[in-house]
Amino acid sequence: MNQDQLIASIQGVLAHLWMIRTFLKHADEIQDDENMLEVPRTLFDYIRATEPAYQRADWPDFFHRLNGKFSRLKKANLYYQEHFKTFSDHTNFQMAASSMAACVGRLQELLSLVEKLPQQPLSPSDPTV
Repeated sequence: MNQDQLIASIQGVLAHLWMIRTFLKHADEIQDDENMLEVPRTLFDYIRATEPAYQRADWPDFFHRLNGKFSRLKKANLYYQEHFKTFSDHTNFQMAASSMAACVGRLQELLSLVEKLPQQPLSPSDPTV
């Protein structure tokens, strides 16, 4: 997988996480529980933290931001997996759990590929060239 493919794959996973975040943000069942509300907030923070680097096409920073907040994302996933049935065992909550677990697992796989990417040459617009 080259860098462009890796970035596209990561963006696809982030899009899925965003939809989970949107579902949870609007789920009436969790609105009174601060701990569960931390899950959609963490998803929001994780995804939005990457946006400036993505928009600048600053891939080292993009990957750094993904890795830097990944442990928080894993903790939010674990919390959700362990507690969502307390709020609802409805199919929507079950599917959110399954989807979030799959996304976190896939992100972990994709992030492990970053270090295997060939070093990118500096662009001509880079002031250090």
